[in-house]
Amino acid sequence: MTPITPMPSALAFELVARCSTTKARAAILTLPHGPVQLPLFMPVATQASLKGLTPQQLEETGCRLCLNNTYHLGLKPGQEVLEKVGGAHKLQGWKHNILTDSGGFQMVSLLKLANITEEGVRFLSPHDGTPMLLTPEHSIALQNTIGSDIIMQLDDVLVTTSPDTKRMREAMERSVRWLDRCIAAHANPTKQNLFCIIQGGLDLQMRTECCKEMVARNTPGIAIGGLSGGEAKADYCRVVNTCTGLLPEMKPRYVMGIGYPEDLVVSVALGADMFDCVWPTRTARFGNAITKHGVLNLRHARYANDFGPVEEGCGCVCCRTGDGGLGITKAFVHHVAAKETVGAHLLTMHNVWYQLALMRSVRQSIIEDRFPAFLKNFFSDLHGGDKSKYPEWAVEALKNVGVDLME
Repeated sequence: MTPITPMPSALAFELVARCSTTKARAAILTLPHGPVQLPLFMPVATQASLKGLTPQQLEETGCRLCLNNTYHLGLKPGQEVLEKVGGAHKLQGWKHNILTDSGGFQMVSLLKLANITEEGVRFLSPHDGTPMLLTPEHSIALQNTIGSDIIMQLDDVLVTTSPDTKRMREAMERSVRWLDRCIAAHANPTKQNLFCIIQGGLDLQMRTECCKEMVARNTPGIAIGGLSGGEAKADYCRVVNTCTGLLPEMKPRYVMGIGYPEDLVVSVALGADMFDCVWPTRTARFGNAITKHGVLNLRHARYANDFGPVEEGCGCVCCRTGDGGLGITKAFVHHVAAKETVGAHLLTMHNVWYQLALMRSVRQSIIEDRFPAFLKNFFSDLHGGDKSKYPEWAVEALKNVGVDLME
């Protein structure tokens, strides 16, 4: 595997601050549709819309980079329509940044009838059962048409818990070869940033090899993929910690598919900058509100007469009372959560705001070099001050980067 000529970049990465204890960083990532503050959580607008929110409402949460899904957009509206309309920004009325995944993960997660070969991923269309093929070249062509600010390589994804070491190595090495094909196929390298994806399962040696190969390709940003697939959290932390230690300092590091608040703050401590997950929006549709004291299921009868806001002190449009706020109560959400779409709509706004506000607070604490204290307060709030409830994996992972939660 030979390194190839470095590719152009359509981003600027400015490191603003480093935590003096952990590996956490604060940075500004300037993309074609404006700057974004790192560390950052990206809400997932799968089919060019965040379920339940208008583009303006998403903008009001402070979101400046959201995720679209190449696989879904490629099926519908399809490449021809995207080309006619001028890309996904115009299609969805979104003037800020978009990241698209490559479509490969959906082939594995949604379709049992997917067969991966060196050529690409063969699968049956979920619409009419016709055989289809997604190659690295086609994935990039689709993303070029979508016009997203960050595009992802097609990688060979395998669940981390797979015991098949031989297949895991094959997937890791193929992902490197597919990256070379993606780089060669990329038509807009001065307008769209191609990120490589580190694979290798839970095998730290394989991850190390993959990091070296991917870093040699010098893509504008780097993702750590194949996680959030049911592996033990301690194993997840070891992989992230190992990879960030091998990645260049002056490039954004994106851990794919991560969204629980405790996973986010620990991953930042381990040196990661960017995350995405459907969980905050999906859980809203089940009546769940994310708060600093944990997740509240507002469908529960105990909230029927609770006239306080969803979360005290929250700055989202639902919770706040002044400045155009709605002053929504838990009782109202309880009333509509089970039978009206407005319940899911309100909780989606709250949950997305919570995730983005959490990352803003994390960033501020890194800039002020008080991130270890932030971590201690975060876990104390989440577990009501009861240290016996702190997850072992988090305690251990943070200890490895100099923060003892049990002190």
